[in-house]
Amino acid sequence: MASMARTLPDWLAFIERQHPSAIALGLDRVREVSLRMGLRRPAPRVVTVAGTNGKGSTVAFIEAIARAAGFRTGAYTSPHLVAYNERIRIDGDDAGDAELVAAFQAVDAARGDTSLTYFEYGTLAALWLFSRARLDLAILEVGLGGRLDAVNLVDADVSVITTVDLDHQDWLGADREAIGLEKAGVARAGRPLVLGEDDPPASVLRHAYRIGAPAIRAGSDYLVERRADGWRWREPGFEVDLPMPRLAAPVQLRNAAAAIAALRALDLEIPRQAWGEGVSDARVAGRLQRFMRDGIEVLVDVGHNPQAARALSDALRALPVAGRTHVVYAALADKDAVGVVSALAGQVDGWHLAGLEHAGARGTSVDGLADKLAGTAAASGARHATVAEAMSAALPQLRVGDRLLVFGSFHTAAEALGVLAADPGAPREAIGSSVDPGGGV
Repeated sequence: MASMARTLPDWLAFIERQHPSAIALGLDRVREVSLRMGLRRPAPRVVTVAGTNGKGSTVAFIEAIARAAGFRTGAYTSPHLVAYNERIRIDGDDAGDAELVAAFQAVDAARGDTSLTYFEYGTLAALWLFSRARLDLAILEVGLGGRLDAVNLVDADVSVITTVDLDHQDWLGADREAIGLEKAGVARAGRPLVLGEDDPPASVLRHAYRIGAPAIRAGSDYLVERRADGWRWREPGFEVDLPMPRLAAPVQLRNAAAAIAALRALDLEIPRQAWGEGVSDARVAGRLQRFMRDGIEVLVDVGHNPQAARALSDALRALPVAGRTHVVYAALADKDAVGVVSALAGQVDGWHLAGLEHAGARGTSVDGLADKLAGTAAASGARHATVAEAMSAALPQLRVGDRLLVFGSFHTAAEALGVLAADPGAPREAIGSSVDPGGGV
């Protein structure tokens, strides 16, 4: 194989074909290959981040604060928007093609006849690179669920569950209690579990109690207080005043607060100024990312489930514009499009639907999406074969002071960013996020 696939694109095409299904939960295969690879612990300290939404942003906050404090970090996230390299960062830099090729070669040489999914290949490659990078801290984002996700191969010193809501029900269960129990599988006995929402499912709390994982709960064990010039994070015996995140949507305070709780639970020596520097410096592409086009605000967001849409609706209310808000919406076939549209409809003056037929088995045509949305506010929206065509049609209909939101999946955001990148001279600014979706989609 090494002689056949010398480039990163070659390897990515190869690993996509190595397992009959894109998702195959379970740790047996990936654990066996990791043993053959002789993988060491990726860093002296490890934080694992699970949750329905908010994972990528929370990872970014942990990473930025730790780097501001002088720690050498590794961050593994998924999926990527533009380039696979985005998934693996070492000390703030995306992994290079040569590094990834070497990592995939190591995985492939060790796996023998064991079949691995695309995500499992990537997880083992990340752990291989991290174990050689002399890190102080590794931050690992769960791809799907928690208990049976490849990332759960590593015993974290601190685990985080950002939120629990309905998504991936075919794999994780039909309700929040079942889904919460799957996500709680990242917790470890005797090690802290940070819960980023005020009202987590009872199943999460029961599991933490059963295994002896101390739960650190938002709104109880740590608090967030809004202030005129920023916000305050506090727990008994410690508090810190902070600037507002550059990721400025309302939900980002929750993500930043969970990140701070995780780092506090690690008991690292973090200079006081590093908390604020990290909160300000954290960036995540495609999370309510803002562009201006001829006086029209264009927002790009990866949110794709009803919880994400509710948070996105809150963000639009918190970031008003003088004119109208139009939406380009494109979703994968297995998503709750009706729930998403219902959550956001009150903030939208006009809809443009687009297809994602290029997105593989889970892609859908615009007519398929429109049929699914029959009876909703978006059903009468204009139909376009692609996101690019929808944006080309929508923008001329808008005036100075109006807003265009493009969202619905990582595929949607990636296509939108490609369109916007074709005009590199136009000003753009990442202003915040709704919530980022569960990785691995």
